[in-house]
Amino acid sequence: MPFLFFTLQLFAQQRQRVGVVLSGGGASGVAHVGVLKALEQHQIPIDYIVGTSAGALVGAMYACGYSPEEIEAYVLSESFQLMVKGQEEADQQFLFYQDASSASMFNFTVSQDSILQKSLPLAFVDPTYLDFEMLKIFGRTSVSVQDDFNQLFVPYRCVASAVETKKSVAFAQGKLNQVVRASMTFPLYLNPIRIDGVLYFDGGLYNNFPIDVLYNDFQPDFIIGSNVSKNLPPVSERDFLGLLTSMMTTPTNYAMPCAEGIIIEPNTKVGTFDFADVQQAIQDGYLAATAQMADILKYVNARADSAELAQKRQLFKEQLIALRINEVRSSSDKRQDLPFVRNSILPKYSKQVLDQAELEKRYFKTLSASYFSFVSPVLERGLDSAIILKLKVNKANAFRVDFGGLMSSRAINTGYLSLAYRRAGYVGQRLEVASYFGKFYGSGKINYELVIPGSVPVSLSAYLVLNRWDYFKSFATFFEDVKPSFLVQEERYTGLQLKIPTGNHAVLTANTRMFWLDDSYYQTANFTKEDTADYTSFIGESIRVAFTQNTLNRKQFASSGSFFEFKASYVRGKELTYPGSTSIIDDTISKNHKWLSIQLELLSFPFQKKQKVNFGLHFKSVLNSQSLFANYTASMLALPGLNVLPDLDTYFIAAYRSTQYACLGTQLIVSPFKNIDLRLDAYAFLPIIQLVLNPDGTFTYAKPLDGRSILTAGHVIYHSPVGPVRATLNYLPKYAQPFQFQLSFGYLLFNERAIR
Repeated sequence: MPFLFFTLQLFAQQRQRVGVVLSGGGASGVAHVGVLKALEQHQIPIDYIVGTSAGALVGAMYACGYSPEEIEAYVLSESFQLMVKGQEEADQQFLFYQDASSASMFNFTVSQDSILQKSLPLAFVDPTYLDFEMLKIFGRTSVSVQDDFNQLFVPYRCVASAVETKKSVAFAQGKLNQVVRASMTFPLYLNPIRIDGVLYFDGGLYNNFPIDVLYNDFQPDFIIGSNVSKNLPPVSERDFLGLLTSMMTTPTNYAMPCAEGIIIEPNTKVGTFDFADVQQAIQDGYLAATAQMADILKYVNARADSAELAQKRQLFKEQLIALRINEVRSSSDKRQDLPFVRNSILPKYSKQVLDQAELEKRYFKTLSASYFSFVSPVLERGLDSAIILKLKVNKANAFRVDFGGLMSSRAINTGYLSLAYRRAGYVGQRLEVASYFGKFYGSGKINYELVIPGSVPVSLSAYLVLNRWDYFKSFATFFEDVKPSFLVQEERYTGLQLKIPTGNHAVLTANTRMFWLDDSYYQTANFTKEDTADYTSFIGESIRVAFTQNTLNRKQFASSGSFFEFKASYVRGKELTYPGSTSIIDDTISKNHKWLSIQLELLSFPFQKKQKVNFGLHFKSVLNSQSLFANYTASMLALPGLNVLPDLDTYFIAAYRSTQYACLGTQLIVSPFKNIDLRLDAYAFLPIIQLVLNPDGTFTYAKPLDGRSILTAGHVIYHSPVGPVRATLNYLPKYAQPFQFQLSFGYLLFNERAIR
C-alpha cells in the first residue's frame, strides 16, 4: 500500500504542469523578476511562460535560460538604463559622424514626400540601442531553436497588438528579439515595427494580462499570474494623455479563468517610466510572491531541484550556435536602402566573419550617421554554421531644420538657422545651408559632404563660408546705445576637407582653402561718423592638418570627458592696407606673408566625486611664425585670439592676442542639483611673443611673458533640454572694464574662422 501511494504521488508530480503569466506595466513590470526569484527559491517548477510588454521581456529572458538572478543583474545594469532612455554607451559613440558644433538648440525633420503626415515624431526614445540589445539577448537563441518558441528552455508566448486590425496577437514562433521589441513598443515612447507586413504596438494595449493565451495554448494544471496593472479609471475630459491612452487601449480581464491558479499582485509604487527605481520593483515582487508562497505550495506538489535546474540551463546555453556573422542582407523590399549600412558593417563580397564584439562596434558606428531613423535587425541561420544579419533599414526624413542661437543681456544676440538634406545609397550625401544672424555676428555657410562607407569610412567635403564680426562697443548691454563700429572683420573662404576616423572618438582632417579677408578699423578711440576707417585685405590660401579626440559630455560648458586637438597650418597670401582719415600713414602698403602655425589644446576632467563635484584642467598653446602686417591693429587682427572662456570671442582685446602663447587653467564645477552647475574657471595667460603699441603709433615686440595675466569667470548654469541658461561674471583685467556681467540663454558658438 505505501508503495502504491508513492507511485501515484510520483505520477501526479510528473504530470502536474505549471504556467506563469506576466502582465505589462513598464518599469513596475520589473517586479516580475522578484516573483520569479521567489518561485525558484521555493523550487516551484515553471513549465510554460507567457508575457506582454514588460512581462514579455522578463518572460522571454527566462524562457531563453536566464536565471532570475541573471535577469535581475541585467535590469540593474547600465545597459538596461541606457536602453530604456534611448541612449548609448560612451564607447559606442562615433565622432566621425557627429555634426560640427553649432548654436543649434533644437531641430525637427521633414519628409520629402509629405511635409506634415510623415514628419511628426513617433517616439521620444531612440530605439537604436534597444533594438541591438534585444538582438544580443535573444537573437542567437532564436536562431538556435529555429524561431520555434516551443523549443526554448521554457515554452513561451509573446503578446503584441496589431495596429491596423486592432487585435491582440500571441506569437508562438518568429524572430524572438523582434516580437519582444514589438510587445514593448508603448505608443509615443517607441516607434512601432512591422513583422511580416503587419504593424505592431505594445501588447498591453489589447491584452495586458494574457492569461487566456497561457490557458488556451498550454493548458497547464496550475497557473501563477504576476500582475502589476489595472484598467484605467474614468478619464477627465481635460486629461489629454489620459484620453489618448483610453482611446488606444482595451480593458483587460485580470481574473483567473479557472480554479487551479493564483494571482500575485505586487503592491509597488514604481511608476510606468520610473526605470531608475527598478530595484524597488524587484523587491516588491519578491515580497508579494513570498507572502503568497504558502498558498502556492498547497497546490503545487512538484518541485524543481535547484542544482538540476542550473545544470539544465547550462546545457541549453552550451547547445546554442555561436554568433558568427558572415553576411548582411535586407529584410525589406527597399533593397536600395541597404548598401550604405551593409558596406559599413560587412561589404557584400567580404570574406570576413564578425563575432559579437566586432558586430556591435561596426553596428553602432554605422547607425550614428544621421541618414537613418532606426534599423530593425534579425538573425537567420546561414551555411557552415554562420549567421546572416538581416536588416530593415528605415531612413531618416530627408530634410532636417535646426534652430538656435544666443539671447544675452549684452548686445551680442545671435540667431541660428540651418537646413540640411541627407540621403544614403551606396554613398552618404549631405547638403547643408546654415546662417547666423545678428548685429555682432553674421554668417552664411554652404557645405556638401560625401561619405564613402566602409569599416573605416571616408568623408569628402566642399564648403563656402561668409563670416562678419562687428565689434561695436560689444561690452554694452542690450538696452544701451552703442557707438559706431570701431572694428569690422569680414571673411570669405572656400575649400575642401578630407576626414577619416582614427577611433570611435577621434578624427584626422586635412583642409585646403582659399580665403579673402577684409578688415575695417580705426586705430584711435577718437573718431567720428565722418572719419574713414583704415582697411586691410588679405587674400591667399592655406593648408591645415588636425587631429581631434573628443569625449566631452556637452558641446559647451562640459563637466566630464576629455578633449584633445592638435592643428598644424601653413598660410600664405598678399596684404593690401589702405590708410583712413585717422591713420598715421599716408600710403597704401602691399606685403606678402607666409607662416606656419601650430596649436595644441587639452581639456580633461580627471577628478569626479559622485557627479557632484568635478575638477577640470585646460591647457592651450599656440606657436606662430606670422610676420607683421602694415600696422599694429592689422597685425593683431590676423593673430589667433585667446578663447578659453566662451565670452572672449565677443571682445576684441589686443592684450589677449599673441603670435605665441600658452594658457593653463582649472575648472571647478559643483552640481548641487540635477542639470545645475556652479562653475568657476581660472586661467593664467602667458604670452611668449606679443606686440606692444608705442605712443607714436609704431609697434614692437614686448619682452617674453611681459603681458602675463590672470583671468577668471564665475557661472551659475542651468542645462535646459535645449541649451544652457546662465548668469556669468567675467574678470578680464586687461580690458577697459575688467568686470563683465551677463545673462544669457543658448550657445555662444560660431562658424570656423578662415585662418585666425
